Amino acid sequence: MPATTSAPWRRADAQVLVEDLAEPVLDRDAAHHLGRVLRLRDGATVCATDGGGGWVACRFDGADAVEPLGPVSREIRPSPELAVGFALVKGHKPELVVQKLTELGIDRIVLFTARRSVVRWDDERSARNVERLQRVAAEACTQCRRLWLPKVATATLSSLLAEGAVIADAGGRPLGASDTAVLIGPEGGWDPSDLEEQGWVSGAEGRGPDRVGLGDNVLRAETAA
Repeated sequence: MPATTSAPWRRADAQVLVEDLAEPVLDRDAAHHLGRVLRLRDGATVCATDGGGGWVACRFDGADAVEPLGPVSREIRPSPELAVGFALVKGHKPELVVQKLTELGIDRIVLFTARRSVVRWDDERSARNVERLQRVAAEACTQCRRLWLPKVATATLSSLLAEGAVIADAGGRPLGASDTAVLIGPEGGWDPSDLEEQGWVSGAEGRGPDRVGLGDNVLRAETAA
C-alpha cells in the first residue's frame, strides 16, 4: 500500500499527466481513463502532475475536466538519478521492461543494440518505438503515482560505457549503492566482441567495465532488466 503521509498526492483517487498545472487540461485518453475505465464520479479527487516533480490536487467533473483545488506543489527530485540500459528484446518485452522500470523508480531507461541482439531498429522504427515506449512509461507513471516521468531513449553501447555504466554479468561483484547505471545484455548473453569493439581488452591482465552480478540464477533478459 502507498505511504500517503510522506506522499500526500497519493491520497487522490487517480493521477494524470498534464502540461500546465496552473490550468490543467485532460487529453482524450486521460478523460476516458478517469470516466470510463476507473468510473470516477463528479467530485472525485485527482492528482495532476507535470511529470517533473510538480503536482496539484484537482476536482474531477465526472466527464472530461479537472479543476485545481489548491496551489501547485513541487517535490525534490530523488537522488541519485538511476539508469538502466537493456539490449533490444523481442515482441512486447520492451513494453514490459519499461513499465516495470518505471514502477520501480528508474529515472532513465535506455535501449541499445548488442552483437547478439536479434531485434534491430532502423532510425525510423527506432523513433516510432521510443515514442510508443515513452507513452508506456507515462501510463505506468500515473498508475504507480510517480511525480517524475522517466526518460526513454536509445544510445550506443560505447556511449553508455563511456558514461561509466556497469554491466550485469554472471560472476560479477554484488550490485552496490554507487552503481547508478547498469547495462543488461541481450537474450543470448554478452558476446566478447561487444566489449572488445569498444576498446576494452578481455583477459586476466586486461581491462574492462565493472561487472555486477544479479544473483545465482540465469535470468531472462527482461527479468534481469
